[in-house]
Amino acid sequence: MTTMEIIRRTRAARSSLHTLTAEDKNRLLLSMAQSLRQHTDDILAINARDVETARGKISDVMLDRLRLDEGRVAAMADGLCAVSRLPDHTGRILSEVKRPNGMTIYKKQVPLGLVAIIYESRPNVTSDAAALAIKSGNVCVLRSGREAIGSARAITAALKEGIAAAGGNPDILNILEDTSHDSARQLMQAKGLVDLLIPRGGAGLIRACVENATVPCIETGTGICHVYVDEFADLEKAVKIIINAKTSRPSVCNAEEVCLVHRAVAEKFLPILKKALVDDRQAAGQIPVELRLDPATARIIPGTPASERDFDTEFLDYILAVAVVDSVDAAIAHILQHSTGHSEAIVTENAENARRFEEETDSAAVYVNVSTRFTDGGEFGLGCEMGISTQKLHARGPMGLDELSTYKYIIHGNGQTR
Repeated sequence: MTTMEIIRRTRAARSSLHTLTAEDKNRLLLSMAQSLRQHTDDILAINARDVETARGKISDVMLDRLRLDEGRVAAMADGLCAVSRLPDHTGRILSEVKRPNGMTIYKKQVPLGLVAIIYESRPNVTSDAAALAIKSGNVCVLRSGREAIGSARAITAALKEGIAAAGGNPDILNILEDTSHDSARQLMQAKGLVDLLIPRGGAGLIRACVENATVPCIETGTGICHVYVDEFADLEKAVKIIINAKTSRPSVCNAEEVCLVHRAVAEKFLPILKKALVDDRQAAGQIPVELRLDPATARIIPGTPASERDFDTEFLDYILAVAVVDSVDAAIAHILQHSTGHSEAIVTENAENARRFEEETDSAAVYVNVSTRFTDGGEFGLGCEMGISTQKLHARGPMGLDELSTYKYIIHGNGQTR
């Protein structure tokens, strides 16, 4: 089928969701999870071909995002089950107002309709998007990047088989067969068919969607995430947080890209940081982190001189830009200038500095003595996520079930006229 035929076919399936109860939707999700588990070997075989095709064309850390194993497929199935256990807010009454003329006005939560997602080399997004869309009462169109298309098709086929096995309409979930720029453009401009478009990937993809979409579009994060080590920081705690934020999975949007260190602790802390991120990792046979240093930092530890662009770059790699700042005010000012509004952290034992950082840092998630790696739908108790919004309208931060809904007003009366 063509791109537009798939979009129209999916939209036509909306009515099959209207009559489903929460129990019906949960039954679909559990069947989808079972089907994923049953097709694990097939999915992994196809994913292995995707990985080999992409090898040498994308970085090793991006290959890690593409690669699946039994544990990652099991985690996708577990995510579907987790979403099935979440409360279903579809149809709930958000407010009720009785007017003097006898009318009663209800504000009711309802699905958006057709939610589309464009994503790149993360096959697990396929099941996350399907789970959240279906539980929130939406039909879903998926558009994978070419690197992951085989894996995404295999996962989608397993999910659709699970939907059908539970008595659902498999057309509530479809994936575009075409990975060309033209298919993306058609999806971005399917006005009247697509109710919400969510791009999930690098800066180029997100910019293309925001600039070219004529359908409603949510800007999801590129993440230039900061960790600020305050003068009142517990330095042992700080280095543990930074190790996790930078190295646990550098290819994801909640990984740390910039480290700011207060001048009062820089002489003591920066050598500890270099030992942990560079020397200890080299000794352990791990990839060392390349430290890109501003002039003040470079006077204390060796590394690569930082350019201005380094503080405005989502590296998605074992690279960390480091700068020394004079105060919590300077740290906040630096973040406000360079952040993408995703996630920022302060490490401090000073309650007033923590409060000021919380209040004045304008990002979707602000952490005190916690790694930025927790900005994630699963970690926030949402089951999984459709993406992490860095804008302020409609949704902000990890997008779960409630962020895939809107509301309408229901007015009851007894013949009132105006």
